Amino acid sequence: MISTRWLEKRKPHWSKLEALLNQSAKGGLKSLSRSDLQELSLLYRQTAADLAAIREDPGSVHFARYVNQLLVRAHNTIYSGRIASPMALFSFFWDTYPAAFRRNVKHCLLATLIFAISGLVGAVLTYQNPDFKVKLLGPQMVETIEKREMWTHSIVGIKPLASSAIMTNNMSVGFSTFALGITAGLGTIYMMAFNGLLIGVIGMACWLSGMSVQLWSFVAPHGVLELPAIFIAGGAGLRIAQGLLFPGVLPRRDSLAQAGLEAVQLLLGTIPILIVAGLIEAFVSPTGLPVPLKFSLAAALFVLLGSYLFGMSRQPSQTQS
Repeated sequence: MISTRWLEKRKPHWSKLEALLNQSAKGGLKSLSRSDLQELSLLYRQTAADLAAIREDPGSVHFARYVNQLLVRAHNTIYSGRIASPMALFSFFWDTYPAAFRRNVKHCLLATLIFAISGLVGAVLTYQNPDFKVKLLGPQMVETIEKREMWTHSIVGIKPLASSAIMTNNMSVGFSTFALGITAGLGTIYMMAFNGLLIGVIGMACWLSGMSVQLWSFVAPHGVLELPAIFIAGGAGLRIAQGLLFPGVLPRRDSLAQAGLEAVQLLLGTIPILIVAGLIEAFVSPTGLPVPLKFSLAAALFVLLGSYLFGMSRQPSQTQS
């Protein structure tokens, strides 16, 4: 329950944010001093925290709508004015993106869970009925696996072209998984489930043919980046679905707009991750590097990614009464 005292304490901050936005709307960001810009950024983050608190109180619907509109205006003002600035790009990846990921980590974990369960189902089905893998992978790939040959050797000879194709494919999967969130999440769930089923079938097929080491030493170096990026894209799609299906105290349109804003942030952050994964998949994964070295590289990359997502630029929490 939001207290009247807390609301009265926060209202001046919202009014100040609104005044800065009005000033910017009239004269552009150039009309704001450096201290004004710093205050605008701080008020934006504080107001985002306020909205999260207000949304928990059904009796504060009016304030929730007002604060949400302020946040939308502030976001458009801040990011439209910083789009051409290299520092804005740095700030997004250093501060905004890890924070957006942490706010939506439950959606990313749900996408991961869907993928993992589907992978387990695919592995079990393939183990119980080896012919199942033919239906999903096709006879040519199954024949290659049964010969204990990897189907990735062709990448080595055309590394630059392969890298470009891999990046394009991975980004296409990520963007599709995100965009399908607008289908109330059904399309996103399908994408996560199908890709999980596929990796489960491939994993079990390779295990049955005694190729587990070859498979996972190929997948590990790039997979520790590629798969989390796909999970994050899935989380972005599920965030859109949440905004659409469960608007809470906000009008559905406002809820979807807010969810879409955070989902787009989640998606944009996966682009450099997928670019690095594509380079590794073309230039490192299919090579003859020793298997322990490949797994060591994978472990190092996974730790770096986890440290970035969970540890970067944690803003001190604002004390509020």
